[in-house]
Amino acid sequence: MNKTIRHTSVFVLVLVLALLGRATWVQAYEGKALADDSKNRRKTIAQYAQPLGNIVVAGSPVTGSKKTEGGDLAYKRTYTDGELYAAVTGYSSQAYGATQLEGIYSHVLDGTDDRLKNPVDAVTRKQQEPGTVVTTIDPAVQKAGYEALGDTKGAAVAVDPATGRILGMVSTPSYDPSKIAGTADGDAWQKLLDDEDKPLVNRALRQPLPPGSTFKLVVAAAALEDGLYGSVDTATKSPNPYTLPNTRTVLKNENASAPCENATIRTALRYSCNNVFAKIAADLGQDKVKAMAEKFGFNDAELDVPVRAYESVYPSGMDSAQTALTGIGQFDVTATPLQMAMVSAAIANDGLLAAPHMVSEVVDSDGDALTSFDDGDTTRIVSSSTAEQLRSAMRTVVEKGTGTNAAIAGAEVGGKTGTAQHGENNSKTPYAWFTSYAKDPSTGKQVAVAVMIEDSGAARSEVSGNGLAAPVAQKMMAAALK
Repeated sequence: MNKTIRHTSVFVLVLVLALLGRATWVQAYEGKALADDSKNRRKTIAQYAQPLGNIVVAGSPVTGSKKTEGGDLAYKRTYTDGELYAAVTGYSSQAYGATQLEGIYSHVLDGTDDRLKNPVDAVTRKQQEPGTVVTTIDPAVQKAGYEALGDTKGAAVAVDPATGRILGMVSTPSYDPSKIAGTADGDAWQKLLDDEDKPLVNRALRQPLPPGSTFKLVVAAAALEDGLYGSVDTATKSPNPYTLPNTRTVLKNENASAPCENATIRTALRYSCNNVFAKIAADLGQDKVKAMAEKFGFNDAELDVPVRAYESVYPSGMDSAQTALTGIGQFDVTATPLQMAMVSAAIANDGLLAAPHMVSEVVDSDGDALTSFDDGDTTRIVSSSTAEQLRSAMRTVVEKGTGTNAAIAGAEVGGKTGTAQHGENNSKTPYAWFTSYAKDPSTGKQVAVAVMIEDSGAARSEVSGNGLAAPVAQKMMAAALK
């Protein structure tokens, strides 16, 4: 054979082998990555090629699908009571992707999850019937919270203390996911992005704010567990007014006439005495308060319910004055409504915190479980004795203290109000908080609720946890106990 032809043949053979090798590499190793790439139109076409699986509340779907007209996307997502359940479902948009449960379980809901396929289907890549996501949400509790929050900017979370099941999760203002589900909803999408009230933000999980006096429950728990004070009825060593350590700054109480000097923890919670809890935090020191806060769930950057909640923070590296301010839920302390619901839930559940979750199971089209979430996966936070004492003190708050608007006839109700400073030198409207629990002695039903009102439009003088947040909690607790 001619030498030139031979060399050319070898070169061509090498090129062919290189092409075969590259094709094999792409198909065998890069195929899945390319298929899953958000820019791959085929992925979106496959996702909406058939009706999506549903997200279910109390046995009924709160999502659906409808046939589209024209285009290469056969179906698009619809929502029943979209604004009511947006904080639970998130959205599934042909143009803007998916969030929350829609995003986490997108492959189950569109039928592309490998667990939905049998071995033959896995080889042929046949798309299967979609699965279903079953939530723990109680529609009555959800509706009660949504209607009670109304036009305010805020959020509320209700949890079953014994099981950790999230019974209600509401964020207002809300939005209708149906209006951004298609490919031609750019105006609606931009309107949501431009809205100063940020309706796309799930405030229940992803808007940590200073918790104010609701954090006093954590400080009280630390004091009792540490033995700083023997009971909630032991007099504390708390001057009134109280000067922050190593400063000339005097910390005043909201109610100047309240009996806060050397008050017991019960009295201090009843009247929300700043001097008592600031002094306790300073006496304990930041490490002990932080340890207790972290037991309740603060500083956990991986809290999944299964949607990832933003971290609630108890800070480090503080001086004594700053530590004292954390005792009243200020300085750099932040919390989500979910976090403060977890505090009340652990106290209500005899000191045991059940892992919060809002999905009970994920099932295939035959109803067989793909994933199940256990109820009552608990961790000991405080002793049974400490929990009982805190419940007793919280009942005092509701029965004859700052939380009277949370009372429910015939039920045991305990709570703690909070009004958190906002802005430099408290220049902006404060945040109103309420965290609570309720039990029905006749049925054994129980619930823990936390409510945060970021902005109600009320005058500054009218902002209070009892006035704004407690009525929302009361309605959610009453619905849960029915």
